[in-house]
This record gives sequence, structure tokens and C-alpha cells, in this order.
Amino acid sequence: MATANVTKIDYYEVLTVSRDASDQELKTAYRKLAMQHHPDRNPDNPAAEEKFKECSEAYGILSDPEKRAAYDRYGHAAFQSGGPAAGNPFQGGAGGAQDLGDIFGDLFGEMFNMGGQKKSSRVQRGRDLRYDMTLEFEEAVFGREQEIKIRRAEICDDCKGSGAANGKAPITCTQCGGRGQVRYQQGFFSVARTCSVCNGTGTLVVDACKTCRGETRVQKDHTVLVKVPAGVEQDTRIRYQGEGETGKFGGPAGDLYVVLNVKAHKFFERDGDDLHCVLPISFPQAALGTELEIETLEGMATIKVPEGTQSGKEFKLRGKGVPHLNEHGKGDLIVEVRVAVPGKLTKSQRELLKQLGETMTVDNLPTSRGLFSKVKDIFS
Repeated sequence: MATANVTKIDYYEVLTVSRDASDQELKTAYRKLAMQHHPDRNPDNPAAEEKFKECSEAYGILSDPEKRAAYDRYGHAAFQSGGPAAGNPFQGGAGGAQDLGDIFGDLFGEMFNMGGQKKSSRVQRGRDLRYDMTLEFEEAVFGREQEIKIRRAEICDDCKGSGAANGKAPITCTQCGGRGQVRYQQGFFSVARTCSVCNGTGTLVVDACKTCRGETRVQKDHTVLVKVPAGVEQDTRIRYQGEGETGKFGGPAGDLYVVLNVKAHKFFERDGDDLHCVLPISFPQAALGTELEIETLEGMATIKVPEGTQSGKEFKLRGKGVPHLNEHGKGDLIVEVRVAVPGKLTKSQRELLKQLGETMTVDNLPTSRGLFSKVKDIFS
């Protein structure tokens, strides 16, 4: 009985591309044809199934650089029995090399990412988000609560995160068979690579969801209650686990980082948990001594300035500083007094000072400031 000759259609014609088409053009053409002729979309059309197999076969050859080179040179004969690419272990065909690749894959497993039929994981963690919050100086010292609104990616409600419209599930990728990886033979080793058609997901979306356009997520506003503890400083980061963007394909959500910016105070300066300020006093107050009321972050406090206080003297008010972050206790308030010299004097003030000057003498000779004062000036 005579055997009928079957002539195969040129693979480039099957994919409706030119012979110099790029890898991306091949991929785009295949995805379009695969979606058009997929059996799930044409259950009662045997011709569509044949077309689907035909374009899958064509793309399987042309998407592989070595197979494409052999096809461009020899045509379909390259893969027939006795052809230059038939049984070639570098073409991924069946044979002894394939069996050895399977054995090596079983022995070494994922150590070399070989021989695995394991589906490439498409689970993706959500992106972390940052929110910059500005605080008044007192808010950083005593803490506060504030609701903030962020914009983040969340699962699409219409497609439930599948990316497909009308409740249709994505179809299995025909290039990788749903594994998300395509295996290639390189000598005795089998190397798995991410499928270029489905990008490792193992599925293809035929009809994209109109709401998310197949992205599985949409941007939504989300409100978070930020609790700023007492004692935070500039650039403090508060982490809210799972408040970032929702992960894709069931992946965990990212985190939200609230970064604090603290405004400066009108006269207090912070050094760790201590506060510093300068208090001007007059010469008579320094010479005779006095009691002064000074403003703190928690109300008024009294400072006793003893007789003969020198300019630059520091007084410490214990527990009037910043609360220790997440601990008990507070820092101190250090008040430096400085004798203020008036820029202008009245006539009577001038006369009184002249009289005082005649009764007081100072040895106007230079003296050493001392090592401690020098070091202090260097770091001031």
C-alpha cells in the first residue's frame, strides 16, 4: 500500500511572521494565535485544535535559537529521521542524552535547577511603601495618633486576582505545559529556564479583566492609624507589617514604613533625650542671685540662680527632658544662663554703673581657659 506524502506548512507562515522576525515578534504572534485557536475557546471545532497544535509546534522550533538555525538551513527535514537535528542531544530531542539528563536531574535536583518538572513559583511579595509624616516638636516628645491615607495595589474585586474576565480561569500555557519552565538539553545536563510565553506563571489569560486589565490588582485608597510613641527622633521609621501593597498570585503583602520628620522648636534643642536652652540674665541678677521662672515642655519651673553666678553656668532640671523611647524615665533639661550686656543705657543707668565701676576693680590680665573649656569650644 502506498503512503501518502504530507507536506508541512512553513513554520514562519504558520505564525504569520517574516523569516527575520525577532524573538519578541515570534512570542507576540504565537500568543495571539494560541488564544485564538485554543481548544477551551473552540470546544466544537476540531480544526481549531489542529491549528493550535500547529502553531505550538512552530513556536517550539522557532523560539529555540539552535532549532531555528537548523530549520532555516534544512527546513522540516532537519527534524526528520536521519536529519541533522534528529536525535541531537543539544536539541532537546529524545534519546540517550535525554535519559542521562533525567538521571542527573534526579540525582542533583534543584542544586543545578535540572530535570525538574517543578512548576515555577509565580507567587510575588507585595511592594513596600513609604509615607513621610511631619510632626511638631512637642508631638515627637509626647507622641500622637493620626490616621493617614495611602494609595496601594490591592486584589481586584471583579476577577478575584485571576486577571481573567467574567470568572473565566486562565488557560494552561502550552509552551511549558503549565510548569512555568521550559527544559533545554546542554550536553548531559538538563537546564530549566523560565517560560518566555507565560513568564513563569504557567497560565495565560485569554480574556483580560476589564477592571484591572489582566494585572490582577488595582490601585485603591487605604487608611492606616499611625501611633507615634513618645520620644521619637528625626528620621525615625515606624514599620507596619502587611500594610504595603498586596502580593500577586497569593503572595504576602509588603510593609508600610512611616518616616518621621520633626520640626525644630523655637528655643529648645535636643541632644538625645536631653533638652538644652539658653536663659539671658542681667548683671545684677548674676551678681546678687535670684529665682527665675522658666518655661518647659510640661509647664513652668523655677531655677535658683545663686549669688555670683558666672555667664555660661548650666543648671539641670531633672526629668524635664524627653521620655526615653519605649522605656521608663525621661531625660533632663539643661539651662545655660548668659549675662546679657545691654546695648543702650539710660542716663541714670550710666551714672549708676560708673559709681559701681569705681567701687569694683578687676585684674585685666589674660588667663588660660583650661583644657576643658578648649575642648568644649571645639565641639560647640
